[in-house]
Amino acid sequence: MQAYSERLGVPASWWALTVLMGVSGGLVGLAFGIVPTIVLALVLGALTAWATGAYGSARITVTETELCAGRARVPLSALGAGVALDPEQARALRMENADPRAFMLLRAYIPGAARIEVVDPADPTPYLYLSSRNPRRLVDVVAALRARA
Repeated sequence: MQAYSERLGVPASWWALTVLMGVSGGLVGLAFGIVPTIVLALVLGALTAWATGAYGSARITVTETELCAGRARVPLSALGAGVALDPEQARALRMENADPRAFMLLRAYIPGAARIEVVDPADPTPYLYLSSRNPRRLVDVVAALRARA
């Protein structure tokens, strides 16, 4: 059972840009006729939509035993304290205060984030930086499940 689940989908404006990319491809094709116009518009629009969808498909889930963030799967027993970051703290942690060893599931269009310590001595990762629209809830769920374990 999932105690927490969040999809880090892209904003609607990014989908509008996908349409504009298709239109741009069509404009390039105008010099070569109607068929290249249609083909370029469809191909460029489809490629941009695929890339946008793939980028926005990142998920954060927390189950009874582990936290999954993107491709990372971390047992709750390996996690320590978490902190919900406001937009200014999140910006500082992903820029000048960032640790290059940290795991970052970063989406710049999401202003909030959670910082969760990794306490496993065998893991060199000091913390997880997870962009989240609900960082307080994410940190609270992880803390509650760790306390029960």
